[in-house]
Amino acid sequence: MKPAIIGLVGTLVLAGCNTVSYGGPGLEPIPGSIIYSGQPRTKLTKSPVGSAFPHDFIDQYGRQVEETYIIQPDRSLIIAHRQYKPIRFFGD
Repeated sequence: MKPAIIGLVGTLVLAGCNTVSYGGPGLEPIPGSIIYSGQPRTKLTKSPVGSAFPHDFIDQYGRQVEETYIIQPDRSLIIAHRQYKPIRFFGD
């Protein structure tokens, strides 16, 4: 009886891990972000909802930025993470 209950609880816990959602407001776009001038005109129809992808660019201050975007159910993009990479001189 106890192994069956433990198995059922484990199954329910793992079933809850399937859903990917991001309910936060996201970060404000900065110059260089994909959504800085608004949402892209072309919708990402082949990518699954909830999938994430990176975008690297140089901001207006010359810093290298890496942003991670998440595709929302309405196919809009939201910035989930932003990281500023250190400036490297002379290939250091």
